[in-house]
Amino acid sequence: YFFFQAEDGIRDVERSRGLGDVYKRQVSTQSTWGIFEFYMAAQTTEAKKEEYRKYLEKSGVIDQLTRVLVGLYEQPEKPANAVEFIKKFLGAPSDSDIESLRVENAQLKERTEELQKKVEELEAELEKARAKSQITFPSNSYFLLDQTE
Repeated sequence: YFFFQAEDGIRDVERSRGLGDVYKRQVSTQSTWGIFEFYMAAQTTEAKKEEYRKYLEKSGVIDQLTRVLVGLYEQPEKPANAVEFIKKFLGAPSDSDIESLRVENAQLKERTEELQKKVEELEAELEKARAKSQITFPSNSYFLLDQTE
């Protein structure tokens, strides 16, 4: 008798017709367990997908996407960039909007700095005016107010 050794170390008395032949004759609980694990993983994946679908539906995402896609479908002339159309439909700013907002932001920052400097100058002038207008009286003098009105 000639013994042939398979890759996993199983000795077989019969001539092997390939590794598949050896594995087919093995009764393995691993393969049964593997099928069970695959089945459970598929169920878990399906449950996760269903949970996510419910989340999207509950939060209104599905309705909003449906509206946007129907709006795209109903366009007589299809836009060149569908993604930009969807962004605009959902209210996202376009690239030109973003650039104009950046310019406006820079101008407002500059204006804020100018106004801050002006406030500091006016506060300094106010302090000078207060210092000039302070009247000092001797401590022994009394002021009488006319209370006959």
